[in-house]
Amino acid sequence: MDMKDYQVTQEEVTRFKERNYNDDLLPKTEDKRNMGVKNFFTLWMGSVHNIPNYTAVGGFIFLGLSPINVMFAVVISALFVSAFLTLNGKAGSKYGIPFAMHLRATYGNLGAKLPGFLRGGVAAIAWFGLQNYTGSLALLIMIGKIWPGFLEIGGGTQILGISVPGLISFTIFWFINVLIGLGGGGILNKFTAILSPMIYIVVGGMAIWALRVAGGFGPILAYSIPDATSSINPIWAYFIIFNSVIAVWAAPGASVSDFTQNATSTKAQMMGQTLSLMVAYLMFAFSSVVILIGGSIHYGIQEWNILNLIERWDSFPAIILAMSVFLLTTISTNATGNIIPAGYQLTALFPKKLNYKSGVIVASIISFLIMPWKLMENADSIFIFLNSIGAVLGPVAGVMIASYFFVQKEEINLDELYMNVEEHDEKNQYYGLNKPAYIATIVALILSLIGQFVPTFKVLSDVSWFVGFISAFVIYLVLKKATLTKEATPIYENQSKGGNKE
Repeated sequence: MDMKDYQVTQEEVTRFKERNYNDDLLPKTEDKRNMGVKNFFTLWMGSVHNIPNYTAVGGFIFLGLSPINVMFAVVISALFVSAFLTLNGKAGSKYGIPFAMHLRATYGNLGAKLPGFLRGGVAAIAWFGLQNYTGSLALLIMIGKIWPGFLEIGGGTQILGISVPGLISFTIFWFINVLIGLGGGGILNKFTAILSPMIYIVVGGMAIWALRVAGGFGPILAYSIPDATSSINPIWAYFIIFNSVIAVWAAPGASVSDFTQNATSTKAQMMGQTLSLMVAYLMFAFSSVVILIGGSIHYGIQEWNILNLIERWDSFPAIILAMSVFLLTTISTNATGNIIPAGYQLTALFPKKLNYKSGVIVASIISFLIMPWKLMENADSIFIFLNSIGAVLGPVAGVMIASYFFVQKEEINLDELYMNVEEHDEKNQYYGLNKPAYIATIVALILSLIGQFVPTFKVLSDVSWFVGFISAFVIYLVLKKATLTKEATPIYENQSKGGNKE
């Protein structure tokens, strides 16, 4: 491990465990840190090459930018994403602590519950169900290609608002995702190591196909959409793309310590994640634009759903292979961004009742019971809800990074962090609620969302993640400086007498 990383001893872990912390919340000792540069390099590959990301690129082209400018904007976005993940993951890699404890170091042991619940208990579970449903639609198409009779099972009968083939497809895909989630980081390492080269092969092959059928790179670069938004400032269009790309990472970026806690060193996670995201986005920027535009030129349509392009192919084996890889990327994204964080956060909220695996099971069952296919019937309200949950994570990340690097100076006292919550030690710096952090988060959230309700401020909502992150970052540091100048003003608003029993 790096000399700058804190090496947690077994004695410390034993002491913390005696304070009623389960294994999933304890800091990782050196022998349990098994993710090196290679593991982090492959970790996010599947999360970049997923179906919604390819569709988003079509939206970027509608902004009026040329295809080459869209490529450049996406690649530059990767710099923001990699900086966000590596910096916010530093607390996890230095001390071996998960996101739940990183949140406690920022918001206090009571204060950590709300942002933790929003990340792992609401956004993660809802997105887990919705992505399972989206993936199951692709699986349904693939099974239908292999076995056409499957689509006739049930004769059109609806169960809980979904067809029998649809329910079977959803259940199969849901179960596969649950198994990956139960395996945690260990099985995910193996899964992504196999998936990454498959992504390169399939996406690379699709890009070659698109170049060939479009007549070369020239027609693709010259492609333009007649009804694109030509009035938008190109520089502002770049920032909208930056915001859209990094907003995709708002949730996994906030909880990245759940992965960096397993890093062999801080250097390993920073190098691995940076290389992973830059290489993945370089390939994605090129392939997404080429495949979508090349396919649209070839078929004479404007098609931004990559699955629809694959369905039009004549080669049955090629269809099955490509669909399989995109299904696997959905599983990878679901594991890293949703079910693993949900498992850890439910553990943090109910440490005496749940461990990581039981947290995954509870989250998975809830994701099934909410019947995501029904939620999709009201797409507008659901996406407003989920976007609102995602918007709060920009301010949360801003406060977390400001706190760790500029207030705590990259120093965390593990003995105080792993307090006995049944003892109300008001002198403990992590006890209770960090009031400045909450004020900064709420004010920044209002600023990032106000444009959705007040048209005058729409410009703020166009770059909501940046508005939320930057405003929370600045407000928190200002409030923190103000409180530190008044000795009578407590930094933390302590819990009521009796403490927190959970």
